[in-house]
Amino acid sequence: MKLNVNGNEHEVDVEPDMPLLWVLRDELNITGPKYGCGVAQCGACTVHIDGMAVRSCQMAAGDVDGDITTIEGLGTPNAMHAVQAAWVEHQVAQCGYCQSGQIMAAASFLDVNPEPTDDQIDRAMSANLCRCGTYPRIRAAIKTAAKNLSGA
Repeated sequence: MKLNVNGNEHEVDVEPDMPLLWVLRDELNITGPKYGCGVAQCGACTVHIDGMAVRSCQMAAGDVDGDITTIEGLGTPNAMHAVQAAWVEHQVAQCGYCQSGQIMAAASFLDVNPEPTDDQIDRAMSANLCRCGTYPRIRAAIKTAAKNLSGA
């Protein structure tokens, strides 16, 4: 099966029902998406398919219909996405395990809601869990990213 990941086409020989997370991590050595719970409840495995945030632990590779973007394809250290830059500015990460999923969820959210309120941010991000409890920093970083994306 062919998958377009971070702008590169990959041919993988896997069963169609293999979770996308394991294709990315084990077959393509793309380790940004993390295994957290395996049941789409924590968000550590979040990637984008055509810009929409999806839980790769529950998405079968054979069901992927679109371009996949992982945290590795969102931005680079020299050209960070606005959300990544805001994460650094607000020092969001503590342990960092959930952060790629948090960032991917936030970037997708800001694509559809470029001027979110605190309540909208809290609701949108509530499905992504952070054991370190950096939720106030996550909200602040999303507000900064929204401002920077809008050019305000």
